[in-house]
Amino acid sequence: MTTALQPPLPSRPVLRLRLAPRGGLPRSTDGAWWPRSYDLLVELPHLLAGLPREWGHITSVTVNGAVWSAAPGRMLVSNQVVRLHRALAANAPDTIVLLAPGRGRWDLVVVPPDTTEDAAEPLMTAAADDAGEG
Repeated sequence: MTTALQPPLPSRPVLRLRLAPRGGLPRSTDGAWWPRSYDLLVELPHLLAGLPREWGHITSVTVNGAVWSAAPGRMLVSNQVVRLHRALAANAPDTIVLLAPGRGRWDLVVVPPDTTEDAAEPLMTAAADDAGEG
């Protein structure tokens, strides 16, 4: 008798996110996110699921419309509606802005998905270590 081996269950990829330490100083960024693609419908649920609980429910997300694939004006994430905005901000082309009513706004540097690990590491470290200079 032979036993068929079950294929491994697909695992959820590790969220590539580095957040700045909490502090009282104003910051230009709150950390960095390194998505695996520019498909917002695939990437955003993973990002939102990995955020700190104290950030609350993110209801609005703004991304650079020139680089992210087209997406509807809103999407359902964990049974919550999230409004999606596409901007062409020349001053912050590589950021994602997250808003939670009554909780705050968080700006994350977006490391391009095709960045190598060696190149991404210093970008993520710099964004998380930013001391408000910018």
